[in-house]
Amino acid sequence: MNEFYQGIAEILEIDSLLVNPNLVLEEYAWDSLAIVSTIALVDDCFDVMLDGKSLAACKTVADISALVESKKG
Repeated sequence: MNEFYQGIAEILEIDSLLVNPNLVLEEYAWDSLAIVSTIALVDDCFDVMLDGKSLAACKTVADISALVESKKG
């Protein structure tokens, strides 16, 4: 999970210490480029391919984690 949090921090251009499950994505640079970058990050970290529409609906980092878990099964 640490690699994932570091990746999210890089994508959102924030300090990695700020990334936690409750981080509200739209308070930062959560735009189409960030969504595409997060798709690649999730693929690298978890070997799971997400679709942009589902990812765009995520409000927090916990939502992304839940989406990843739902796609693993």
